[in-house]
Amino acid sequence: MPKDSVLIIGAGLCGSLLALRLGQRGYNVRVMEKRQDLRKVDISAGRSINLAFSDRGMKAMKLVGIKEKVEPLCIPMHGRMLHDREGKTKLSNYSGRSHEYINSISRGELTALLMSEAEKHENVTIEFNKKCTHIDFEHKKVSFFCYEDKKEIMLEADVIFGADGAGSVLRKSYFLARKFLFSFSQDYLTHGYKELTILPDLKGKFKTFKNALHIWPRGDYMLIALPNLDGSFTVTLFLSYNEGRYNFDGLKTKEDVLNFFEKEFPDALELMPNLLDDFFENPTSPLGTVKCSPWHYKGNSLLIGDAAHAIVPFYGQGMNASFEDVVEFDRFLDKHEGDWEAVFSAYEAHRKIDTDAIADLAIDNFYEMRDHVANPIFQKKRQIEMELEKAFPQKYNSKYSLVTFNENIGYNEAMVRGRAQDKAILNMIADKEISIDDDLTELLIQVRHATEEILEDDRVAKTMGTK
Repeated sequence: MPKDSVLIIGAGLCGSLLALRLGQRGYNVRVMEKRQDLRKVDISAGRSINLAFSDRGMKAMKLVGIKEKVEPLCIPMHGRMLHDREGKTKLSNYSGRSHEYINSISRGELTALLMSEAEKHENVTIEFNKKCTHIDFEHKKVSFFCYEDKKEIMLEADVIFGADGAGSVLRKSYFLARKFLFSFSQDYLTHGYKELTILPDLKGKFKTFKNALHIWPRGDYMLIALPNLDGSFTVTLFLSYNEGRYNFDGLKTKEDVLNFFEKEFPDALELMPNLLDDFFENPTSPLGTVKCSPWHYKGNSLLIGDAAHAIVPFYGQGMNASFEDVVEFDRFLDKHEGDWEAVFSAYEAHRKIDTDAIADLAIDNFYEMRDHVANPIFQKKRQIEMELEKAFPQKYNSKYSLVTFNENIGYNEAMVRGRAQDKAILNMIADKEISIDDDLTELLIQVRHATEEILEDDRVAKTMGTK
């Protein structure tokens, strides 16, 4: 029996992976992308050109059989390299287990690979320079403006997927059509971000330590840097638009920018002779969280990836969460294939609690990265967690490890248990009940006991709240 026709709006990371997987399953897939083909034209200007790629994302690569092709694009980052104002550095590992690390990966290279792998299937086509202008999701008709010939076209399909990012046209059509009750929120941080660059040295080598995510935490703002395969680092400045002593609105002149970096990030400035060009040529972009429901309309259409749940980048899980969407969607397609409404309903009911959780965790990590990582009590907590993970690799996972390296645990479960562990350890450190010099077996027992007490209190409070 012939498979349904599928129309995917957006050929970014999530849309291309979805096209590849549905193509593998035999669906007739047509992907429409408003931008040019990034395999032929550089369209990265102003966007994050590299991303943190971890186990949940790799699970998706295994699903579609391209893990071995993705691995050469990765640069392992074993921890956070913290830089203080004097230029002193300290490496804080992500895990006490040596095999656990995250990777820096090129957004463009990974997207290009997914596109090319999808197009290997005769039943998958990707078209570029086609901007979605209108969606009649009730009748499954979608209009596009073709930039090349300046014409409008209308396409029909058995099912429509909106993989068109945080500014999704499909999501907007849900909201504006008023055909059903649709909840939507878009919350921005007071901070924005600007992309900068540390170029390679004259020999094409990295100017600073390669295998770490570099952070310059400064309380109200921070700088981070991720390595690229060409020896450069992509540097991102996170700064308030108009609040505090330093803000984007106040950095108007070259002197303003140089004074700011000389005072706050002197060792980074030494590596960035191109700072002023980058600062004034690259845009300042917002940081927002999108939550909405429902993600689907009957069996006609579905939002997926950032179109359904855009998050801020501070847990390094935006791409990984979108890739995990495809993995989870594929599971429900196995269960209900042939009934799109059943697939969509079951998928959303299962998935939304986890995407809401990672959105909240990403906000938490914003404050952790810009401020808490430099706090002595936080550093003691991390030291204890690293020792527990080394000594008891099968029995203890920090919150970060639960989220990042335990791809078979949902984000919500990782958040609930991880927050309880954090609270337990921080309370006991503050009360001088535990220290890094304690016997680790006894320390594990104490942490587990205190964590379970907090979890039980939370369960009781939730039960009382529902009465």
